[in-house]
Amino acid sequence: MSEATIATPALAEHKVPALMRGALVPRLIVGLSIFLVWEIVVRGFAPAYVAKPSTVLLAIPQVIVDPAFLHALGATLGAVSEGLAITIVAGTVIGLLMGRSDIFDRMVRVYINGLNAMPMIIVLPLFSLWFGYSNGARIGTIIFAAIFAITMNVADGARSVPREYLEVSRSFRSGRLRMLIDIVLPASMPYLLAGFRLAAGRALIGAVVAEFFLSIGGLGYYILYNSRAYHHNEAFVGVLLLAGIGVSFELLVNWCTRHFMPWYRRGA
Repeated sequence: MSEATIATPALAEHKVPALMRGALVPRLIVGLSIFLVWEIVVRGFAPAYVAKPSTVLLAIPQVIVDPAFLHALGATLGAVSEGLAITIVAGTVIGLLMGRSDIFDRMVRVYINGLNAMPMIIVLPLFSLWFGYSNGARIGTIIFAAIFAITMNVADGARSVPREYLEVSRSFRSGRLRMLIDIVLPASMPYLLAGFRLAAGRALIGAVVAEFFLSIGGLGYYILYNSRAYHHNEAFVGVLLLAGIGVSFELLVNWCTRHFMPWYRRGA
């Protein structure tokens, strides 16, 4: 009896620090603190029309059933999905060629680095001239924003494939294309997923920037229109959704890493 009485508080004492050591509780505490400070500052110092966390939360049920919002969400997600699909294929091919061919790498790396350093806002006027104020310009901006993260990471992954793997492949008389598909590409998957994590966020930014600049339907234009019309609650719902989409990309990459690459651990 006395042993159980002594062990129970000790067990409870160990559970609370273990819970606090996890990621969920600290994140919730920080998030609630930010919302609390935001609410206090806006109520105390900002004009009445400025969005507050409480009014944004109340606006969510109304916004998520609004046909205009749903159309904007579908347009942005569709463009981002299409742009990322093109980016992954093209960026992977270019990255593999850069990683396994020194000649090709010397030919294109300087251009890749130069374009990667160029702000996407600079190329938007060019895309609007080439594709018009249309979805094509938005997809072009998404590809430009995201492709270099995939290309550079895949190139680094292809370059870091252990020499032993390639020697075993040559000993079995594998062709160059088969070696790239069966050896180099699987060995580069952690780098590809790391590049996708960066590319997905940049693709989302590219889509929103294009919608701001080109005034075409999407979440970016929805946020811009509502903020200019002083519908700040509706605009903030769009902002929160964009943040949620960005987090979902991160969760997707982590899920793929755990289920399809159990040998790879980022923290190792």
